Amino acid sequence: MKALILSGGHGTRLRPLTYSQQKQLIPVANKPVLFYAIEDAIEAGVHDIGIITGPNREQVIETVTSVDWDAEITFIHQGEPAGLAHAILVAEEFLNEDEFVMYLGDNILKDGITSHIEKFKKLNPDSLILLTQVEEPQRFGVAELDRNGKVKKLIEKPKVPPSNYALVGVYFFKPVILDACRNIKPSWRNELEITDAIQWLIENGYRVEASIVKGWWKDTGKPEDILEANRLVLDEIEYKNSGKIENSRIIGRVVVEDGSVIKNSIIKGPSIIGRDCRIINSYIGPYTSIGNECQVIETEIEDSVVMENSEVINAGRIVESLIGKNVKIRGKDTKPAGKRFIVGDNSDIIL
Repeated sequence: MKALILSGGHGTRLRPLTYSQQKQLIPVANKPVLFYAIEDAIEAGVHDIGIITGPNREQVIETVTSVDWDAEITFIHQGEPAGLAHAILVAEEFLNEDEFVMYLGDNILKDGITSHIEKFKKLNPDSLILLTQVEEPQRFGVAELDRNGKVKKLIEKPKVPPSNYALVGVYFFKPVILDACRNIKPSWRNELEITDAIQWLIENGYRVEASIVKGWWKDTGKPEDILEANRLVLDEIEYKNSGKIENSRIIGRVVVEDGSVIKNSIIKGPSIIGRDCRIINSYIGPYTSIGNECQVIETEIEDSVVMENSEVINAGRIVESLIGKNVKIRGKDTKPAGKRFIVGDNSDIIL
């Protein structure tokens, strides 16, 4: 089996961050979102992985190849995003009539995909789609199931949902999906939709089964989704300290990476401090990820993501914020007024 992981698209809902970086490379708990999908595929025994790239192809290639993966990785350029079914057609040569799992690279699943790949092999359907129960199914693609759990119909954002089972961004396919993708027409968005391709399978007598995701699942398409995914992942971390702690308090499950110095500060977990950081006279609160080579001085940060090489100095209290790479935030005093930021890379902010 192969894996096809999607890392294209413009990420307009995450701007201004995605003006300068690919959305799937935004870190959650100091790891690019895309890496969670790659790790899930490898953990499930898939070692032949194709990654669909788009506008920031070189950036994705550079980031992925910086790691020595236990897999052969092929990069496949889609160009302009024209739908998930179009991505399958673009990858036809790579897929080469093999079964495959398609994984949207901005999704994170708590429990990975191992149990689902086992179900796909056991049931041997033409497609296995992952579903999860949601509170507002009208916001998602929704599956209608028969009493045996077989998929009867897929409906995109229905006004009256037939169930509360929403599509998760992971799909298993046999090669017949290529025929389906070739036989559908573009949607009103002028894209070849994967829901239409799966519906084509159903209508043409092919078997589509469902597998229910029981742990949490997060689509990191918006800033608030990144922060929520960061909370969920940090909830799973264990204490580890490889840095230098001077006259400071570490409370709870905190990770401090190599070369970092924590001085006259309080770090409360769950949180993570990357490599070669300086945290001086500051407070890092729960659910905060500080990227590599950052400086936080005379500042309080809580429930936030700060990306690598950023400086936050005399900035008071920052909460629920998503701060890009190489950002400088500086204040003239230390009054603890709460501030919220969604800041793109290479910014320079003086408060």
